[in-house]
Amino acid sequence: MYAYLIGKVADVSEDNLVMEVGHIGYNVRIPGSVVPLLPPVGEEVKIYTYTSVREDAIQLFGFLTKDDLEMYKQLIGVSGIGPKGGLALLSVMSADEVRMAVLAQDAKAIARAPGIGNKTAQRIILELKDKISLEDTFVSKEASPNVAAGGISQARTEAVEALTALGYSASDALRAVKAVEQEDMDVETLLKEALKKMF
Repeated sequence: MYAYLIGKVADVSEDNLVMEVGHIGYNVRIPGSVVPLLPPVGEEVKIYTYTSVREDAIQLFGFLTKDDLEMYKQLIGVSGIGPKGGLALLSVMSADEVRMAVLAQDAKAIARAPGIGNKTAQRIILELKDKISLEDTFVSKEASPNVAAGGISQARTEAVEALTALGYSASDALRAVKAVEQEDMDVETLLKEALKKMF
């Protein structure tokens, strides 16, 4: 229905944002992780939205990035995960962390979300593992006209895979590799630098 809304922040609570757009206040359900990233009341914000239509309610769910919105759509496509379940998961994990947990089959990380048990976490992994690639985690954000994204993505992908093979959680591995500033490293150097970030 709505792709995104641009308007002023009118009010914010734990999981709800009221946006004023054209003198109309929209209630938008948001992940808890978005709240600290919002501008102050009265400032303008752009929110990517998903409209949930049920017999008894029409609700807007909002995200700061298209990437988070796309991950949300994938999550609610999993049987047994409703709009609230998808929101709960993205309140405790970023889209990248969800991807990494799915690829590493880390059900324990996914089950940290309120209302998502181990069986549901396993179902998320089972249904999303073929729809997610590790390259998605880096390429969409790394690609720029000045950078050969393929090489960077490949080195970073291999570094993350190596760290998870060493026993680090998928989320920690991704965070460490992303924290390494240099763009032109080979896998070995990148892995060494990422290991330093683990401690």
